[in-house]
Amino acid sequence: MADTKKEQERDELHRAIWAIADDLRGSVDGWDFKSYILGFMFYRYISENLTTKINKDEWDAGDLDFDYAKLSDEDAEVAREDMVQTKGFFILPSELFCNVRKAAKDPEATFKNKDGNVRSVVENLNEKLEMVFQNIENSANGSESEDDFNGLFDDIDVNSNKLGATVAKRNDKLVKLLDGIGEMKLGDFQENTIDAFGDAYEYLMGMYASNAGKSGGEYYTPQEVSELLTRLAVAGKSEINKVYDPACGSGSLLLKAAKILGKEHVRQGFFGQEINLTTYNLCRINMFLHDIDFDKFDIANEDTLVSPQHWDDEPFEAIVSNPPYSIKWEGDDNPVLINDPRFSPAGVLAPKSKADMAFIMHSLAWLATNGTAAIVCFPGIMYRGGAEKKIRQYLIDNNYVDTIIQLPANLFFGTSIATCIMVLKKSKNENKTLFIDATNECVKVTNNNKLTLENIQKIVDTFMAKEDEVQYFSRLVPNSEIAEQDYNLSVSTYVEPEDTREKIDIKVLNAEIKEIVAREQVLRDEIDKIIAEIEEGNDE
Repeated sequence: MADTKKEQERDELHRAIWAIADDLRGSVDGWDFKSYILGFMFYRYISENLTTKINKDEWDAGDLDFDYAKLSDEDAEVAREDMVQTKGFFILPSELFCNVRKAAKDPEATFKNKDGNVRSVVENLNEKLEMVFQNIENSANGSESEDDFNGLFDDIDVNSNKLGATVAKRNDKLVKLLDGIGEMKLGDFQENTIDAFGDAYEYLMGMYASNAGKSGGEYYTPQEVSELLTRLAVAGKSEINKVYDPACGSGSLLLKAAKILGKEHVRQGFFGQEINLTTYNLCRINMFLHDIDFDKFDIANEDTLVSPQHWDDEPFEAIVSNPPYSIKWEGDDNPVLINDPRFSPAGVLAPKSKADMAFIMHSLAWLATNGTAAIVCFPGIMYRGGAEKKIRQYLIDNNYVDTIIQLPANLFFGTSIATCIMVLKKSKNENKTLFIDATNECVKVTNNNKLTLENIQKIVDTFMAKEDEVQYFSRLVPNSEIAEQDYNLSVSTYVEPEDTREKIDIKVLNAEIKEIVAREQVLRDEIDKIIAEIEEGNDE
């Protein structure tokens, strides 16, 4: 019953997004559209979040008729300091999503712009929204949450020509956006049976997979893969100090730890680094939408490999990541990097044309002694030679590789690559590495494969059990054998695939051939008789 409700909510959300896409079609492309819809969803959410908090406080105090959305801006100011301190931001009643949406259709509605001039909301909705977004960001200035709100709305350009050639046309699109988001039955994000924001993000990526699913080697991580990675990283634990992703994208991987363990069991919070500014903004928005308080996440906008943040932080007990595949980086062009304590232990840097192993070494350096890192990898790094082989040798000889998992192909939007997962640990009990062949652990959905909960459970159970061998599926291999195999970490080297071809019984086959030959002889004799009869008839 719960699954049916979940699917109904998801279908309803998808229909709502598709309806908005129809309204914007031809003016805003997929990638920009994603920023608009998620940005407006965020605006609606924080408006409702703040209103709910203030209303609850007043109701608890006995004023059951109180409604913050109906309060004057002047009277609301008394709540500003407390809300910035507790929620990290503040929104005046007139600037709440519901009230701006209502004013956008009210010919009598006005506002004062930043110059103090009175303007019509209907005619200047873009200006009103720009001012609202700026005011929300500015409300955090000088507080602990300032960095978390700074630039959050930068990717929502309400004055963009992509929305329309004239102000009137842009405002028409903005009204449709407000209405579309306002009509979405998102309910309470904490009680919804689906991850509304995450599902909306994934659905949008699917809609525009041809031009938005892949960007500079980056692939969006489907929620099922996020689930698997996180369950591997927190396996056997009921709580962790914190979770980290060095290429965090929109933060979906980080937030899986909150879903699996409960956010209260991620004691110090959620940490990540993201090089792309737009995605960095979406990640911070995602944290808020999942009710992660501003003091419980630390997301940085820098290049992880050459400008890592969180140097001085306590190492992480859980690291999850799907870093960009085989992108270029500075490598040995930067003479400082070979002495970087993250990379120097291996004695060699990842190739300049393939940064995959640099992300692996970075994650290992940030990993706690009792921690686990689960990282999606491009398959080539498991067998290529040169510097990558030397890094594999360092990892195996020091017993840091816990498990290698071969995933099915076609799991990710925009690529059919059959990726792998490398699981790292610093405190293993024995000098062996587990190899799991999960190539067939999926179901086909349209053009992509998908991991089911049963598939995920089977992989995690095998990972936890560490049996010597499960025929055709997994094998626990001594590191000495891996060394003999020239440090090749491809799963197919160690796990024999099941031969699914139909088995042939030679005795039965021979009997069938003998029968066919005998039958052939009977047919030949019959043909000879017919020919003889025909010839006799001709002679007469």
